[in-house]
Amino acid sequence: MENNSRILEVTSLKKYFPVKKGFLKRTVGHVKAVDDIHFYINEGETLGLVGESGCGKTTLGRCILRAIEPSEGSALFKDRKGNHVELTGLDPKQLRAIRRDMQLIFQDPYSSLNPRMTVLNIIGEPLLCNGIAKGDELRERVKRLMELVGLNSRHLERYPHAFSGGQRQRIGIARALATNPRFIVCDEAVSALDVSVQAQILNLLQDLQEQLNLSYLFISHDLGVIQHISDRVGVMYVGKMVEMAETEALFNTPKHPYTEALLSAKPLPDPRAKSKRIILEGEVANPANPPSGCYFHPRCKYAKDICKQKAPEWTEVGKDHYVACHLAGELELQGVHSQ
Repeated sequence: MENNSRILEVTSLKKYFPVKKGFLKRTVGHVKAVDDIHFYINEGETLGLVGESGCGKTTLGRCILRAIEPSEGSALFKDRKGNHVELTGLDPKQLRAIRRDMQLIFQDPYSSLNPRMTVLNIIGEPLLCNGIAKGDELRERVKRLMELVGLNSRHLERYPHAFSGGQRQRIGIARALATNPRFIVCDEAVSALDVSVQAQILNLLQDLQEQLNLSYLFISHDLGVIQHISDRVGVMYVGKMVEMAETEALFNTPKHPYTEALLSAKPLPDPRAKSKRIILEGEVANPANPPSGCYFHPRCKYAKDICKQKAPEWTEVGKDHYVACHLAGELELQGVHSQ
């Protein structure tokens, strides 16, 4: 697609947390939580982001929103006027204005809502803080938002403890929609919910995307959820993006050995089918002291000398199919349909 259709384009984004030791708290190293990430998201698209716990998915999402300050890199965001804004260079006043277009749905529907605030106050707070509405107009807007996410508007004065987990997440979604955003980071938005409720929330997010032309960065460790909701999928390992492609291409024809290992762990819908599970040996690399070359090479059964010596480049190996692997052109890896 043309660059003009992209709502977000991230280039060389990094987030290094300093490691301090000693009485004087000198910096002796850095944890490379997000390490030279490149990707883009088109308008109205869902980009799924998957990887093991601790690989940097959440940190990446929060760096884009400037909830965490990135160390380096660029994040170009297309605002509602069609202008491309460099998010990493905005001062607090400029950032406050553009944050209306970018919102976050949290993982835990229990701890992300203030137990001392009513639903009216929780959903209405972004409207009040941004000067969008107050008084009776605010109340009417909150009612419409509640109905939009499938909640009964008569429950405006209830507190979060009176709702189930799925209903609380709907309140969180309504709060995120209050400022009429264009881009939402869904940070493990369904992982704390029962499976049946997960399906309801995923369907709600897809319906809202179609109605409101929303773009999502959907972070999850659940491959089934990622496959269901995503147009394209990115795979992270120890702060690095190792592969990105359209969902069908990534699940059927992976190009990176780590992606192959992840897909082998995905449960098959047929209980009689036997999956060829790939068990990775060794430990996940330490982001404060990563190995030389490719970070995945100590656990990769295909690794060669070049993998130990030189870091692979982010390369397009097919239409919109990117991978960081020296051997991507010669490996025949198994996807979910070849298990």
